Amino acid sequence: MHTSLQMMNSFRVPWGTLISYIPVIATVVTTFFSVILARATLRYVEATDKGLALAREEFEREWTPDLHIKLERVSPTEARIIVTNLAKTSVLLQLLQLRKLSHAMPFERCRLNDPLVGGLTWQQEMGKRILACTGYEFEGPIATAMTFYAAGRMYRTDWFRSQIVVREGRIVSLEPSTMPTRRVRQVERKGQPERRREFVQDVAAGAEPEKSESQKEEKSFATGAS
Repeated sequence: MHTSLQMMNSFRVPWGTLISYIPVIATVVTTFFSVILARATLRYVEATDKGLALAREEFEREWTPDLHIKLERVSPTEARIIVTNLAKTSVLLQLLQLRKLSHAMPFERCRLNDPLVGGLTWQQEMGKRILACTGYEFEGPIATAMTFYAAGRMYRTDWFRSQIVVREGRIVSLEPSTMPTRRVRQVERKGQPERRREFVQDVAAGAEPEKSESQKEEKSFATGAS
């Protein structure tokens, strides 16, 4: 019995030592919970980034301009081009281009200035221009592209292809063949400043230099008087 009491007394820890260990234990517990909170914060940030990316992708799908071009035969001497705005944003049609795939440069260019609201179509008779592009006898693909303004930027669609058969200057058949592989692209003007007329001008901007000059004269007068 006496031996057991001695062993218990030998394993006793002084109160001062226990109190000195309390800050260490508190630091370990705080570090543990800090690591847990940091991991939870990182997961929340990742989830937020994914949500923002999905929201941005959805916004771009809804508001990125997207035009569909179709050539349609009306009569042996007439054909119609139909441009459909598949996006919500409105656009301003600027330039229509026609070319044969055997030619690198467009053969026909038609300058426009027609607005096209989202979800609506624009059409125009293009028989003479198409026959001028194909010639008196032709059988094969022709391509059409449109340049337009949207939200202050200039875009250009990919080339929409159509199969056409022309015999003795008459359109025998005209059918769309393939869809473009790429969506509209922004037209970049390298090394050239964008020439756009501003519809709103700052009237007070011209008066600022005069005001500064008058202030300089007042300061110089005050300096000379002193």
